[in-house]
Amino acid sequence: MAQPVDGIIPVMLTPFTDAGEIDYPGLDRLIDWYLAHGADALFAVCQSSEMQFLSLDERVRLAKAVIAKVAGRVPVVVSGHISDDLDAQVEELTAMAATGADALVLVTNHLDPKNEGTEAFRRHLAHLLERLPRDIPLGLYECPAPYRRLLTDEELRLCIDTGRFILLKDVSCDLATVKRRLEIARGSGLAVINANAAIARDAMRAGSPGFTGVFTNIHPDLYRWMRLSGDRHPELADELATFLVVAAVSESLGYPAFAKMYHQRIGSFGSIRCRAIGYDVREKFWALDAVLDKIVEGTDRFRAKIAALPAE
Repeated sequence: MAQPVDGIIPVMLTPFTDAGEIDYPGLDRLIDWYLAHGADALFAVCQSSEMQFLSLDERVRLAKAVIAKVAGRVPVVVSGHISDDLDAQVEELTAMAATGADALVLVTNHLDPKNEGTEAFRRHLAHLLERLPRDIPLGLYECPAPYRRLLTDEELRLCIDTGRFILLKDVSCDLATVKRRLEIARGSGLAVINANAAIARDAMRAGSPGFTGVFTNIHPDLYRWMRLSGDRHPELADELATFLVVAAVSESLGYPAFAKMYHQRIGSFGSIRCRAIGYDVREKFWALDAVLDKIVEGTDRFRAKIAALPAE
C-alpha cells in the first residue's frame, strides 16, 4: 500500500543565487527549516518552486536534491508537469518519476490544456497512465497557472477508480466543494488537502487532513498546531485562523519573492531572486518590508501563546 501523504505539506520555494542559478546550500537550509517547523511532507518542484521557469534537467536535479536531503524523514512529492504536448508530458513525468519521489503529481490543466471538458481530460489521463511507471503513487494539483482547471466530481471519481491516486491538492477555495470531495473520496485512500488559507480551519474541521497553501513557507507550525490542537483550544484557534487568513492575503504582493524576503531575513538563503518575477517587488509594492514585519510579529505572538499553553 502507498504511504499516506497528508498533514502540513509546504509548497517548496526554490532558492536562487543573485546570478539566477539554483542555490543548493540554501535549499538544504530551507529543508531543515521546513522539517523543524512541522512539515509532515514536502511538495517539491511545484508552482511555488517556479517549476515553469526550470529546465527539465533542473527540475530533476532539484527533486533529487530534496529527496536526498530529506532522507526519508517525511514523504516528498514532486510535480514538474509543465507541458501541454502529450509526448513532452510523458518525457517530463517519466523523468520526475525516476527521481525516487514518494508520489508524482499531475497538473489538472495539462490534462485538459484547451479546457475542452471531461472527455479531453479522460483521453489525456488515459494516455499518461498507460505510459507512466505503475509503481509510483500519483497526485493531482489544480495549479492556477496557466489556468485553474478544477476537477468535476465525475473526473475525481474517475481518478479514484484507477486506484493510483493518493493526493489531491484542492484549489477550489470553496468549503462546500472541499466537503463534497471529502465525501467522494471517503475510504478510497485519496487525501483531499485544501490549499486556501481562508477556509483552512473550516476545511480541517470538515475532515481535510492537512493544509498545503503558500504560507506554509512562513508559518507551517501554526497550521500544524491548528490542525492537531485547535479543537482543544477553540478560542485561540479561531483567533489564529483569522490572523492566518489576513496574513495570507499578502500572497498577492509579489509572491514568491515575498516569502523569499522572509527566508533571507532568517538566514535560509541570501537572495530573493526569482525567475517568475522580473520586477523589483519593493518598488511595485510599497511598504512591503513593513507588511512582512507585521506578519513576523503576529507569527511570533501566536507561537508564544501556543508555547504558554498547559502541557497536554
